[in-house]
Amino acid sequence: MAQPMNLLLRIAIPLLLLLGGYGVMVTLNQAEEKPTFERPVREVPVAEVIELQRQEFQITLTAQGVVQARNATSLTPRVSGRVLLIDGNFEAGAFFQKGEVLLALDAADFEAAVAGAEAQLARSEAALAQEEARAEQALLDWKDLGYTDPPSALVMRKPQLKEAEANVKAANAQLIQAQRDLERSQVLAPYDGCVRSRLVGLGQSVNSATALGEIFSTDQAEVRLPLSAEDLPFIDLPEDEKTSTTSAILTDALKPVDGQSWEAKIVRAEGVLNETSRELFVAARINDPYGLESDHPPLRIGQPVVAKITGKILQDVYVIPRSSLRTPTEVILVDPETSTIQRTRIFPLWSDETQIVIREPLPEGFLLVVSRLPVAANGSKVQTVAPGEATKAAQTPAEDSEA
Repeated sequence: MAQPMNLLLRIAIPLLLLLGGYGVMVTLNQAEEKPTFERPVREVPVAEVIELQRQEFQITLTAQGVVQARNATSLTPRVSGRVLLIDGNFEAGAFFQKGEVLLALDAADFEAAVAGAEAQLARSEAALAQEEARAEQALLDWKDLGYTDPPSALVMRKPQLKEAEANVKAANAQLIQAQRDLERSQVLAPYDGCVRSRLVGLGQSVNSATALGEIFSTDQAEVRLPLSAEDLPFIDLPEDEKTSTTSAILTDALKPVDGQSWEAKIVRAEGVLNETSRELFVAARINDPYGLESDHPPLRIGQPVVAKITGKILQDVYVIPRSSLRTPTEVILVDPETSTIQRTRIFPLWSDETQIVIREPLPEGFLLVVSRLPVAANGSKVQTVAPGEATKAAQTPAEDSEA
C-alpha cells in the first residue's frame, strides 16, 4: 500500500509545480500592459515651382572680338625729297582732319621745275605761232605764183605745224606734271583720322617707297565677330550694308562691369567659314568710335570687346531656368491636379548661361520644379510653393500607401 502512495506522490508533485508555474506566468502576462507602436509620419517634400507658359523669346548671341580701324594706311610720299616740315598733329596718338598738311618736303626743286616747264611752254607756243604764220605766208606765195592746183601738205608746212602743236602739248603736260609734283611735296591727310606711329624725322630724305607713318580713320571702326555653326540659324545675316537690320551692343571685355557700351550694326558676313574653327565671321561697324562728334566714351582701336548680337525672335516656346535641370536632358514636372511628379525628357532648341528654350514636349499649364528634390520618383506627391517660399512651407503628412 505504501509503494502505490509513494508513486502517486512522485507524479502529482511535479504536475502541481508545473500548473503553479503556468498560473503565475498567465497572471503576469495579463497584468503586463501591451506596448503601443506608432508609425513614423511620412513628410511630403516641398517643391518650388513655376507654371509653364508659351511665350516669344528674343535670341541674343554672344561673341568676342577686337576693335579694328575700317581704313588703315601706311602713309608714303608720291615724290622724292627732304623732309622740311612735320605738323604737330603728325605724332603718335594725335588726331587730324581730312586735307590737313601732315608733312612737307623741300619745295625748292619742285618750284624750279614748274618755272622751267612754264618757260618751255612759252617757247613752244611761240614756235607754234611762227609756224602758223609761215603756213599762211606759204599759201599766199603759192597763189601769187599763179598755181591753180591746191598746194601740197609740204607747201602748207603742215608737218612743221603739227610738230609745233605737239611741242605745245608736251610742254603743257610737263607743266601740269611739275605743278602736281609741287602739290605732292605736301603730304595731305586722306581722311579724318589718328596717327598710330610716325617713322621719319626732319631733314630725312625720302622717296615714294619710304613709309612716313601709320594712320587710320576715326569716322568708323569695325569688329570681326565669330559665330559658330549652331548660332547661324538664329541670326539674320545681312545681304548688304544698306538692308542690314541686325544690331549689336558692345561692352569692354577688360572692364565688363563699368557699364559702358557702344551701339554697332552688323554690316556684312564673310563668305567663307574658318577652316580651323568652322566659324563664320561677321563685321560689326561702329560710327564715331572715339566720340569726337558725340558724348559717348571712346572705343579705341585694339580694344577687346564682348558683343551681344540681336538674333531672331522664337515664337510659342517655353523658357526655363537652367537651374531647373535634373539631368542635362531631363526636368521634373508636377501635375497641378494631382500634385504628382512627372519626369520628362527635354530637347533644347537654344540655351545660354542661365536659360533654356524648349518648344516640345512640355505640356502647357503643368508646373516646373525649380528647386532640388531629394527624391523624385514618378508618381510621388509633392507640396508645391512659389520660388523662395520652400523654407516657409509646412510639412504635410502623406497617406500611408501600405495601410
